[in-house]
Amino acid sequence: MKKAILSIALLGIFFSANVAAQTETSGREKVYRATHTKVTELKHTKLKVNFDYQKEQMNGEEWLTASPYFYPSNQLTLDAKGMLIHEVALETNGKKSPLKYNYKDDVLNITLDKTYQKNQDYTVYIKYTSRPNEVKQEGSAAINDAKGLYFINAQGKDPDMPTQIWTQGETESSSAWFPTIDKPNQKTTQEIYMTVPDKYVTLSNGILKDSQKESNGLRTDHWVMDKRHSTYLFFMGVGNYAVVKDKWRNIPVDYYIEKEYEPYAKQIYGNTPEMIEFFSKKLGYDYPWAKYAQISGRNYVSGAMENTTATLHGSDILQKPGQLIDENTWEDTIAHELFHHWFGDLVTAESWSNLTVNESFANYSEYLWNEFKYGKDQADYHQMTDVNMYIHNPTDFKKDLVRFDYSSREDVFDLVTYQKGGGILHMLRNYLGDDAFFAGMQDYLKTNEYQNAEAHQLRLSFEKVSGKDLNWFFNQWYFGSGNPKINYSYTFEPVKKQIAVTIEQTQEQPFQFPLAIDVYENGKPRRYNVWVNAQAKNTFNFDVSKNADLVNINADGVLLADINDTKTPEQYLMQFTGSKEFKSRYNALNGIKDQVGKNPAATKLLSAAIKDPYFRTRIKALQLMDLSNADQLKALGADVEKLATNDPKTLVQAAAISALAKTKDKKYMPIFEKGTNAVSNAVKGSSVGAVIAIDPAKAATYADKIDLEGASETLAAQMLPIIVKNKVSSQMANIAQFAAFYPFIKFQNPELGKSAEEGFNWIMTSDNIKATESITKILGQAKGQIGENPQVKMMISQMLKDGLNKKMDLLKQNPQSAASINKQIDALNKAIEDYK
Repeated sequence: MKKAILSIALLGIFFSANVAAQTETSGREKVYRATHTKVTELKHTKLKVNFDYQKEQMNGEEWLTASPYFYPSNQLTLDAKGMLIHEVALETNGKKSPLKYNYKDDVLNITLDKTYQKNQDYTVYIKYTSRPNEVKQEGSAAINDAKGLYFINAQGKDPDMPTQIWTQGETESSSAWFPTIDKPNQKTTQEIYMTVPDKYVTLSNGILKDSQKESNGLRTDHWVMDKRHSTYLFFMGVGNYAVVKDKWRNIPVDYYIEKEYEPYAKQIYGNTPEMIEFFSKKLGYDYPWAKYAQISGRNYVSGAMENTTATLHGSDILQKPGQLIDENTWEDTIAHELFHHWFGDLVTAESWSNLTVNESFANYSEYLWNEFKYGKDQADYHQMTDVNMYIHNPTDFKKDLVRFDYSSREDVFDLVTYQKGGGILHMLRNYLGDDAFFAGMQDYLKTNEYQNAEAHQLRLSFEKVSGKDLNWFFNQWYFGSGNPKINYSYTFEPVKKQIAVTIEQTQEQPFQFPLAIDVYENGKPRRYNVWVNAQAKNTFNFDVSKNADLVNINADGVLLADINDTKTPEQYLMQFTGSKEFKSRYNALNGIKDQVGKNPAATKLLSAAIKDPYFRTRIKALQLMDLSNADQLKALGADVEKLATNDPKTLVQAAAISALAKTKDKKYMPIFEKGTNAVSNAVKGSSVGAVIAIDPAKAATYADKIDLEGASETLAAQMLPIIVKNKVSSQMANIAQFAAFYPFIKFQNPELGKSAEEGFNWIMTSDNIKATESITKILGQAKGQIGENPQVKMMISQMLKDGLNKKMDLLKQNPQSAASINKQIDALNKAIEDYK
């Protein structure tokens, strides 16, 4: 699963207000979370289902074939959440014999006709009604709802929303739509007969075996999955999708896409076959399933989900050319969910405690794909941003990667399991070397295929292949918490002609690790690879001809650590020009941010950075500079103008246009006006902002030209003041991500926060359902990440109450619009209730 998480900027607001977020269940007593005991072994699950769109319920029949796992048993215990159970029987050769059962507290206990032995199969028939709206379990930060089966606009009342049905099984929600043993260590083959209106297409796991027309405009599709997989990976999708066909070798690769986006399906999904080929070769294990399909769902409760052969994405994947020309923002997620089909679907974590053996690999697949397709700099940038999310979240420091004492199984879907886990795999790869690392992954897959596994089995595979003992690595990184926090210093001994570099770990529990240190003499680095022992201080001596110009530790960027780094602008310039490693160059660029405009070395570094071959480095330099400064304009202006018009990356063009806009010089107006007609959303947005900065009277004309739905946070933030100041109503719903958090944004960025507050008040005094519901929806998604922090909840609750009062006043002034405004009042009341 790829989590839906708030951006770094929006997460950061909760810390800047001195109100550190906690997990939803923090503070509860923690207990040891044992792997589920297998009493029963599921063998095959056969379902026949049809849907009641008006009641938002599903009618189901199930034939469940199973046997005792080891010990003889006459009982079958199934999870079945929020259901009506109509009939339970033993089926033998097509004949049904009623069985005694008890259904209470979402558990169906069935007494079998006799005591069965291990591998003695039986088939139980269950007729039931699934009622997802009756399911009591709640969602979390990662998966914000848990009712398993979702009817989207089922009665067709919302003209702007398609009618869809989709399921979400992880963590234990498949049992909301079919009785099962809803644990990750249960695997079964399956088949599903889905009866739906003939106008809709269906998708499920495996292959479509048959499709039969029925009376009353219905059709029954028969999907068959003949390989075992975990019950949380079962999936159904129904809707009015176009199906765009592709393939990898002889395996069908299908893209189920809303028809409006059909022309862009290949732009969004089209790298999938190449990804399958790359991952198959890299792992030495061909894609193991009969097909691969991807589908998107409206109002999806997370980011994306790796249902076996049928990945479900949130609707943010739906992008148009204006977004796609800048960047396919969902490509990493496409890689992530695909890679789960080896790590997660083929070999599945035996318990939620070991979730990282699924998710850290999926996270690291994003690095592998970026490295292969776009180069190491792109991969390093992606991982740097990922790991920084973990590093800068203090609540995660004390969490073990493999966690046996979680309060709620949902808590393990976090920055530790994903982002830190991916960074740990990168360290392991660099320690073992590529050949051993990928051979170890292959051994893990082949040894445990179609079964379950845990972190110890992962360790054993890497040890088996490499011949190295890895207990030290797994004990500190998998079964421990935290990471090195490092201060360092160095001194020169002229008599010995040596430099002594001291590495000090300031965290409570020291780590051991390999470390790359670059020592610069005469502006050139020399690389030393040392071993840091698990002690507070380590000192290393290196031969030099004179005192070092610079010492750069973690020079290869591999170590997952928080390093206290203080260098002069001149040293940062030397590091930028001397290092071949992206992270060292980017850290140097970050290091001079407070010296821009104050130090000539900082300007020289910016000048070098805007010529860097990697586009993210060019963007960062453009964001740091201030061309309203005459010296910077003289040194950098001509190069920035070239980037604004000729850079091959539209995101760089956009950043360059924004940099030029700070000059407020009309000579650049032709560049800006041309940019307002660009295909690229980023170029268009920066250009509109630049035109308006010079000629504010043009705001209303231009601000309406940009499609901000699904736009980057940077572009949305750039347009926010313009939209609010000029009351561009067509863009009102697109500023919700800022308006919803204005009390916190004001702590970090008072100017942006003021615009966000004005935007919130504008929405609350307007009859705009979409904008109001956008605010309540994003606050609903944020609730799990905010947790039980009373100060944050109080601030949001008060904000919502203020908004509610404005809506009540609006209703008094506009009684003719009561139906619309009351719907918004209901949404606000529900949000207030959620934050009590």
